[in-house]
Amino acid sequence: MADIRGKNVLVIGGAGFIGSHVVDELLKEDVGQVIVYDNFARGGRDNLEQALADPRVRVFEVGGDILHTDILSAAVGESQMVVHLAALWLLQCYDYPRSAFEVNIRGTFNVLEACRDHSIERLVYSSSASVYGDAVEIPMTEDHPFNNRTFYGASKIAGEAMCRAFNDRYGLPYVGMRYMNVYGARQDYKGTYIAVIMKMLDRLDQGLPPVLYGDGSQAYDFIYVTDCARANVCALKSDASDHFYNVGSGTRTSLRELAEMVLELTGSDQSIQYEPAGKTFVTNRIGSTEKAEREIGFRTTVELREGLAKLIEWRDAHRQLVAERASRA
Repeated sequence: MADIRGKNVLVIGGAGFIGSHVVDELLKEDVGQVIVYDNFARGGRDNLEQALADPRVRVFEVGGDILHTDILSAAVGESQMVVHLAALWLLQCYDYPRSAFEVNIRGTFNVLEACRDHSIERLVYSSSASVYGDAVEIPMTEDHPFNNRTFYGASKIAGEAMCRAFNDRYGLPYVGMRYMNVYGARQDYKGTYIAVIMKMLDRLDQGLPPVLYGDGSQAYDFIYVTDCARANVCALKSDASDHFYNVGSGTRTSLRELAEMVLELTGSDQSIQYEPAGKTFVTNRIGSTEKAEREIGFRTTVELREGLAKLIEWRDAHRQLVAERASRA
């Protein structure tokens, strides 16, 4: 196993949904500093509230954007290991494809270049199961063909290819993580690009039924965010290099099953509302977990029902906290 004791770990995108949980998981280890590099475009300091109480955590002094190569290089230079999570998400990439290229492709090249220049001992790169597109076979192993047709997936495929190229030419040690559908505490519940679970909960708050487009048979692999974060730490601590791993539960859940579970956990008497199917990027994607368990020692621990209950509890508490702060302002 790789030794992370006493090492400074830079978490790029460390104030975000997944990134802030990676910071929390790293603090359970005997690391040196955990340096958060974030431009706070989506992530917030609230996500780091608990972590910042630990003296090992600090936010990099200058606003961290991966397009600012001099600032990025300075942050990487203070670290021995890097976790790279900064990216525009799927729907943002759909709406803003040039920005998807700038941030997800050029920005990732900047990260790789800085890691090479500073002889980083280990990089964990956040890819996505979007590289696969719709499933040809279930469960999808890491050898599944790339059937992606989205700008987001294309940017992640490019990032993977660049990781391999930097490894081949410069010997940069990396591990890539292909996330399935990540959900949980600190997930966005405001704005345009919110996840399907949050949309369901928003509808219920308004006294409206959750809406599914099509028959609700679209099926995915949901993984709770703390498990996802722990997978990153497993990758940092492993001896694996130049490999990509699915990060998921391996469990198939249809959107209809998901909606029924949300209704049950919230005690709602609403019924699911079905609407004609619109544009759907992927309808069937469940990942194989065997390679990640065998090679980096990762497997999920939070079942979907438990994770949804945690998410609902966090969402209610966070909204109450925001309301209390607003009333005191």
